[in-house]
Amino acid sequence: MNERQREYFRRKLIRWKHDILKEAQETLATLQSENENHPDLADRASSETDRAIELRARDRQRKLIAKIDAALARIEDGSYGYCEETGDPISLKRLEARPIATLSLEAQERHERNERVYRDD
Repeated sequence: MNERQREYFRRKLIRWKHDILKEAQETLATLQSENENHPDLADRASSETDRAIELRARDRQRKLIAKIDAALARIEDGSYGYCEETGDPISLKRLEARPIATLSLEAQERHERNERVYRDD
């Protein structure tokens, strides 16, 4: 991977992180403004369910930010774009689709096959 490609992915990751943080701030503002008491039990239950779903989504995005930060660190140390398992380059097409990828497509498929074989049903 050349310097231009690394810079492209660095900027892409930073934009993605910025967008996630912006959405989190908007969610926080919305949740604070929706601090209403609903007289109807059904409305209250619906509101609580919506809040729980939103908070779960934000938690997933918090974990995604950690992965973005790890990818940015890999760009800095020169290991970005290489499979953690095999050391082979990860295709640009895969990185474009999933810029936080740490495994090549083949290694990821192998990992997923092993998960299916060894998971407890």
